[in-house]
Amino acid sequence: MGRRGKRMERRVVLGSWTGWGVEGGWVFGDGLGEGQAELGGGRGGSGGGGFLDQERIGKDSNYEQEGKVQFVIDAVYSMAHALHNMHQELCPGKVGLCAKMEPINGTHLLKHIRRLNFAGIAGNPVLFNSDGDAPGRYEIYQYQIRNKTAEYKIIGHWTDQLHLNIRSMQWPGGLRHIPTSICSQPCQAGERKKIVKGIPCCWHCERCDGYQYQADTYTCKMCRFDLRPNENHTGCVPIPIVKLEWSSPWAVFPVLIAVVGIMATLFVVATFVRYNDTPIVKASGRELSYVLLTGIFLCYATTFLMISSPDVGICSLRRIFLGLGMSISYAALLTKTNRIYRIFEQGTMSVSAPRFISPASQLAITFTLASVQLIGVCIWFASDPSKAIIDYEDQRTSNPTMARGVLKCDISDLSLICLLGYSMLLMVTCTVYAIKTRGVPETFNEAKPIGFTMYTTCIIWLAFIPIFFGTSQSTEKLYIQTTTLTISVSLSASVSLGLLYMPKVYVVLFHPEQNVPKRTRSLKAVVTAATMSNKFNPKVGLRPNGEAKTELCESLETQSTKQTYISYSNHAI
Repeated sequence: MGRRGKRMERRVVLGSWTGWGVEGGWVFGDGLGEGQAELGGGRGGSGGGGFLDQERIGKDSNYEQEGKVQFVIDAVYSMAHALHNMHQELCPGKVGLCAKMEPINGTHLLKHIRRLNFAGIAGNPVLFNSDGDAPGRYEIYQYQIRNKTAEYKIIGHWTDQLHLNIRSMQWPGGLRHIPTSICSQPCQAGERKKIVKGIPCCWHCERCDGYQYQADTYTCKMCRFDLRPNENHTGCVPIPIVKLEWSSPWAVFPVLIAVVGIMATLFVVATFVRYNDTPIVKASGRELSYVLLTGIFLCYATTFLMISSPDVGICSLRRIFLGLGMSISYAALLTKTNRIYRIFEQGTMSVSAPRFISPASQLAITFTLASVQLIGVCIWFASDPSKAIIDYEDQRTSNPTMARGVLKCDISDLSLICLLGYSMLLMVTCTVYAIKTRGVPETFNEAKPIGFTMYTTCIIWLAFIPIFFGTSQSTEKLYIQTTTLTISVSLSASVSLGLLYMPKVYVVLFHPEQNVPKRTRSLKAVVTAATMSNKFNPKVGLRPNGEAKTELCESLETQSTKQTYISYSNHAI
């Protein structure tokens, strides 16, 4: 290597010194910085130069060993061991190079370098993997604060696998367990991963909310219109179906009214049939009374159709009878009030009887008016057959757990108004005639109770309209609208039954002495007396409700008992 007293110097230039490996038969480094190292040398002493007899290494010397020198030494030993092994293979028993090693085959030398396995200068094994890389060896430090002094403390190392001294580790807050050290926590069920832009290994977890469910790791999708997400939003389940139940409080009250109304109607019909030939029953117009009572009965019966579980049959019956009962009732009342109006209007011009006031004519007019409703329903059936549907929009709330599908008939709010529109037209027309006939003598007709009946009915339906349409956006729409409609129909029937027939039933059952034949006069005499009384009594317009109870009528009452019952239908025309 050199002579004593002469400066001996060998320099190995490395690219870097934190690690090293082999490639193509050459030993090289792969680390952080560049520099030069003197084999067996260091920093300090006489500034890098000087004679060997003047260099001393000891505890008290200023010599500081370069930390990367061991890698250089191990690299030289690696080359030496590889050459030695190659020499033994190619030149066994021969000193020096043989012909097979002149020149040296680098590929063959690399093969021997990769097979090396010896202890390096630091005691660590020197070997290479299949890629020509030396195994990594790392010491693991943790930044710790002890007695208010910060320091890095070795807590483990890594050589082929991790070795940690858990007891030597410290964590903020005095925790003894290892905190989680990951970029993103795994997403829960019903949450999708939203990858952070530019960092594919990190993500945010987003909840599949509303009617969405987790289709896959990265996607939320909407459930089908008839489905809603399950509890953890991992799939969809059918939306529950609801309908108006008989046990519901929304149904109990309308049914109670309908049952009482039907019983009262049947009681009135039975009373009229039992006393069919008595003066009071005759004076009320038996034919139209039975038709009107039939319409009242159908109004009450409609409640049961509206609450029954919807199907094709029930929906068809709803279309037919919802408006038919009211049409029959108001057609009969309109015929009555029109008959009274024409009789007394005719009396102001002549004493001849008006046309079409016989019982048969009155029935024909009533059924003609009611048939318009049936014709309209038949046209509706032809253009749009009845069917039951499940409406998933009525109760599709923002909270999926509260969503419900509503089983109902395919009748829109507009269709319902059109269905009841004709009945309301008859009601308004009848009210107009009731107002016109309010001035006729009350002893000759039913104008006063009919007027009260129509006024009250109009008030009921004026209250119905804002309630019905004001709840169109409510989640309780099905229950409120059905209950409001059935109660309005039943109340209309109850008003007609109570004001027109209960007073007559009361007299028939509890005051039979008043249900006796009275002095009868011809229609001509009746009309003439009423007309003349209107002309001769200037105080007619001052009577309450426009009643024209004249002195002529009073004299007739004085000559008989308190009331005089006259049946227009029994007079000869």
